[in-house]
Amino acid sequence: MKRPHLLRVSRGVGSFETLITAAKSEGLRLGWLLLEATTAPEPLAEAAGLGVLRAVAVGEGRTVAVKPVSGEPVLDDLLREHFLGCRLVLVEGELELPRLEPDGDGWVVTLSDGSRRQLTTAELVARLRKPRPFRVGE
Repeated sequence: MKRPHLLRVSRGVGSFETLITAAKSEGLRLGWLLLEATTAPEPLAEAAGLGVLRAVAVGEGRTVAVKPVSGEPVLDDLLREHFLGCRLVLVEGELELPRLEPDGDGWVVTLSDGSRRQLTTAELVARLRKPRPFRVGE
């Protein structure tokens, strides 16, 4: 499995609409991972609480799946199970990852060493095709 690129975000998904639309128009798939507890629809939560492998609801253009887990989530397992084929996953939550923030008509990527890359949407989408698009020192 080819691991997707990961960028940490702290704003809601609506702030990234331009990027998501541009990436989709270039044939790239993106994902969104929210790393915080969220409530599931009651029937699905109840089924998961009883120990079913997976509880799924389908309707109105989407699927919601709930699966019981024990212990802390493992990032590689989440990526493999939910984001196969994605080129980029935007992660809302506290992980040690480069941070992506909207900046006017473009974007700022802040790397682990504190350096910043200002990119247009087109430049950011183009970088997603590279093996290591946000390497420190580039």
